[in-house]
Amino acid sequence: MSHSSPIKIILIDDHPLVLEGIRSVLETYAHIEVVGAASSAKQGLKIATASKPDVVLMDINMPEMNGIDAIEVFKEQLPHTRLLMLSMHDSREYISTSTMYGASGYLLKDVSTDEIVHAIETVAAGGTYFSTGAAQALMADKPKSDIETPLTTREQAVLLLVAEGVSNREVAEKLDISVRTVETHRKNIKKKLGISTTAGLTKYAISNGLIG
Repeated sequence: MSHSSPIKIILIDDHPLVLEGIRSVLETYAHIEVVGAASSAKQGLKIATASKPDVVLMDINMPEMNGIDAIEVFKEQLPHTRLLMLSMHDSREYISTSTMYGASGYLLKDVSTDEIVHAIETVAAGGTYFSTGAAQALMADKPKSDIETPLTTREQAVLLLVAEGVSNREVAEKLDISVRTVETHRKNIKKKLGISTTAGLTKYAISNGLIG
C-alpha cells in the first residue's frame, strides 16, 4: 500500500528532548509529516481531533493520563488513527495491555530511527509492529496454558454469549455489531485461547468463572 500523500503523525511524549529528537529525525523523511507534538495525552488528543493523523506515536509513562489509558480515549474518538506506543519498559504486561486496548504497535525507546520509520509505515498501512525487545518480552515465559490470555471486554462479552450457545446473528443483535464482527471476534478468541470448538469455549468460560 503506497501512500500518495504523506503519513500524518502526531508525537506525544512528556520529555521535550525525546519529542524534539524524534520530530527532527522524522521531518527529514519526505513521506512522513509531523502534524503536531504534545507533552500530554489530553493535549495530544486535542491536536489529533483537529488534524486527524494517520498515526499517533505515544509514550506510555506520562503524568495526568498515561498512554495506556489514553489508547481507549483515542480509539473512541478517532477510530481510524493507528496508535504506536513508545516506552522504556519491555514489560509484557504493558505490551499486552496496550495491544488489548487497541494499540497497533509497541516500540522500545532504544530502537534506531530506521526502525521507528519502518514501524510508522507498517501501522499506517494497517499492520502491527513490535520492536524486537517488545516481541521477545511478549513471547518470553509464555506457557501454553496461559489462563491470563487477555481477552478484551468485547471478546469476553462475545465468549459469554457463544458459551451459552447463542448464534452469531443473536450475538450480533445483542451487542449491536455486525455478524462479520462477531465472526472475527470468535476467530480471535479461539486463536488467543487456543480452543477450536464451541464446547471448548463453553468449558473455558465455566472453568474461568465467566458463567456459573
